[in-house]
Amino acid sequence: MKKFIVEVLLELKLVFTGKSIDVLLPPLLFLILYNNFSLLVALIGSLLLSIVFFTVRIIKKENLFYSIGGLIGVIIAIILAYISNNASNFFLPDIIGTSFLVLVTFISLLIKKPLAIWVSHITRGWDLQWFYRKDVFPAYFEVTIFWQIFFISRLVLEVYLYVNSTVEELVIVNIVLGFPLLIAVLTISYVYGITRLRRLKGPGIDEFMNQATPPYRGQTRGF
Repeated sequence: MKKFIVEVLLELKLVFTGKSIDVLLPPLLFLILYNNFSLLVALIGSLLLSIVFFTVRIIKKENLFYSIGGLIGVIIAIILAYISNNASNFFLPDIIGTSFLVLVTFISLLIKKPLAIWVSHITRGWDLQWFYRKDVFPAYFEVTIFWQIFFISRLVLEVYLYVNSTVEELVIVNIVLGFPLLIAVLTISYVYGITRLRRLKGPGIDEFMNQATPPYRGQTRGF
């Protein structure tokens, strides 16, 4: 059991590598500045923080995925909030982003090219042909269905809170729905996915690449 927990933690580290703070801190700084100063100060402060994160990642030659995402999201949010003079619009990009994920996930299921396959392929570089084997594909398809349920639930909650909540409540929910809940979703996805692969009794990715013959050992780590 301990070995499996360590395995899950290593998989989460592979996904996040400590950079998701680039997305989480700007909204929190926005709330602090908004409550103590003004909307304009809050917008400028959150933008400067995102630029700092982006600059640091460039200097350190680190992965820019989260810092770019955070910077683009903050810029869009600032434009919307400043034009409407409504602080709540700072969180509108989250709703737009979740809506996009709902659409992309639905299409990926509809055309039978599950989003989970592409995420794993891009993250790990595994051969796409392996994912589409009959004794592998169901695991990724089912995990993508789970993601779709999560994205839809998140979108409904975000829209409801956007219409009915204060800025403070939006910040809190935005943080909870971000990193902490994403960890839970990815952990459940990994545990279910790797268990499902083993029950499907297909080859592990290494066995597939080496053209091994049945009976297979199966996928022992990674999803």
